[in-house]
Amino acid sequence: MKRRNFIKRSLYAVAASVFTPLFIQTKTSAAPTVKLNYKPEPDKWNDSELTLAWIGHSTVLINFFGKWILTDPVLFERIGLYFFGGSIGPARVTPPALEIHEIPKPDIILLSHAHMDHMDYPTLKIFAEKYPNQIDVITAYLTKDVIDELPWKSLHVMDWNDELILQDIRFRANETKHFGWRFPWEKDRSRGYMKDGRSYNSYLMEYKNKKVLFGGDTTFTDKFQQLKSENIDVALMPIGAYNPWKRNHCNPEEALQMANEINAKCFIPIHTKTFQQGVEPFNEPIDWMKRSAVNYNIKIGLDEIGQTFVLS
Repeated sequence: MKRRNFIKRSLYAVAASVFTPLFIQTKTSAAPTVKLNYKPEPDKWNDSELTLAWIGHSTVLINFFGKWILTDPVLFERIGLYFFGGSIGPARVTPPALEIHEIPKPDIILLSHAHMDHMDYPTLKIFAEKYPNQIDVITAYLTKDVIDELPWKSLHVMDWNDELILQDIRFRANETKHFGWRFPWEKDRSRGYMKDGRSYNSYLMEYKNKKVLFGGDTTFTDKFQQLKSENIDVALMPIGAYNPWKRNHCNPEEALQMANEINAKCFIPIHTKTFQQGVEPFNEPIDWMKRSAVNYNIKIGLDEIGQTFVLS
């Protein structure tokens, strides 16, 4: 079995070196080039509040009234295929706001889909081995195979419209408009393989009468509108990599519109300023978001990686 896995991963490494540059622009240096202006201090957060910090890309650390949730954790210098203890693929431009040893033990890790910039095997392996059998994980339909060998407390698969109560938090998985394959030859739902294709989720979390939407990854769609009556307090929405990947990623205006249409009170940007995935200028998504936010009945909770937002 070990020999088979070695051969399999060797073949994946060759494939990744060919296909990864087609979808993510690769920097020549592994060293981040952007200096952060903010650093979260989770040891000072209050368990009587909903507090969150943007760690980078789609990674958000949430203290949900004493429950620690981590979304799509990606914390190493590179993303890509895990091979011989490291990743072959693009380097991050911005360092994570917290390193792994600075992040409190997550009670729950929430994974939107199997793309390597969202389901990062090295990061997940570190957390699982640092806290064996202590972390609950939620992931999308037909994606658990990527990480099911790791020592989790539990590993839950949620399909669209599924609901789950985990550690007293209500989770609802929702459909987005994206794609799900981890390697180009795999089946995924965007290609019509609804039964045997990898899927992709957003999640609504509810605890102590507060609701947070983790938007995952999506292009502009009306699929969020079924949440209009949910009275969402905070929406974490992707805003980057729309040029030229318009088919799979929304731009800041569209992200704001989708959040506004479901009456979310507060908007938190994700999926930008970490990897050079699109050809839009590096600061354009955040600048566009801030410029357009005045046209919507929604508050921008933060606008830089490392900042912290508190909802009492």
